[in-house]
Amino acid sequence: MFVKIIKSYRDVVTICDNELLNKKFEEGEFQLDLKENFYKGEELNEEETLSIIKKMSREDATFNIVGKKSIETAIKSEIISEKDIKTIQGIPYSLVLL
Repeated sequence: MFVKIIKSYRDVVTICDNELLNKKFEEGEFQLDLKENFYKGEELNEEETLSIIKKMSREDATFNIVGKKSIETAIKSEIISEKDIKTIQGIPYSLVLL
């Protein structure tokens, strides 16, 4: 997974499955545009990603999570549940504002 922390007033954590980077998915008026400049951060394994999610959830961050592996990791961390997941063209994603 690629994990990136974008520093701002409220930090944004992007988490994206590797194989989805630079792809675009559209369904009706909705789209996921997984641009490298927004989503490409460090390539981390599940354990490292869980650690960042736990740390950043205490920091009042927002999360932008895309892809099956990334979503499963976020569920394990308990920042989202099944009800928080939406899909576009079968690609699961979740936007989290803690």
